Amino acid sequence: MTSYRERLWPSAWMYGVIALVIPATLLVFSPIDLIVGGIVAIVLAAGSVVLLLTSAPEIVVGDGMLRAGRASIPVALTGEAIVARGDDARHEKGPGGDARAWLMLRGWVEPVVRIAVLDPDDPAPYWLLSTRRPEDFVAALRAERAAATT
Repeated sequence: MTSYRERLWPSAWMYGVIALVIPATLLVFSPIDLIVGGIVAIVLAAGSVVLLLTSAPEIVVGDGMLRAGRASIPVALTGEAIVARGDDARHEKGPGGDARAWLMLRGWVEPVVRIAVLDPDDPAPYWLLSTRRPEDFVAALRAERAAATT
C-alpha cells in the first residue's frame, strides 16, 4: 500500500526553455534549407519535451520501502528526515553537502529533504531528494517507518 507518491514533473518555464530550440535550429539551418530547418526544429523540440516528461522521477513511500527514481531503500534503514528550504536548501545542495550522498535533485523544485541512511553497508550517509511537498513526504516516511518497526 502506498502512503505517498509524487512525480517531479518539470515546471512550466522548462517548456519555454525547450521552445528556444526552435529559433536556434532555424538560425543554424536557414542558410542551408528553411524547410529542413523547420522539420529538424520541430523534431528536436518534440524530442526534448518527450525526454523531459519520460525522465521525471517519482518518489514513493509504501510497502516498507522508500523509492526515489530507480533507487530504493527499506524505510527501516532510514533515519531522521530534515526539510530544507531557501538558503538551507541551497546549502544542502552545495557547500553543506557530502560527496558520498545519494542525490535526486531537480533544478525546478526548490525544497529538499535530507534522509539519514542507517545501513552500515551503504556508502551513502544520506539521501537528498527534491520534493514539492516536503512536509507530506516526511510525515508519510515517519508513519511508514513506525509501521515497519512494529
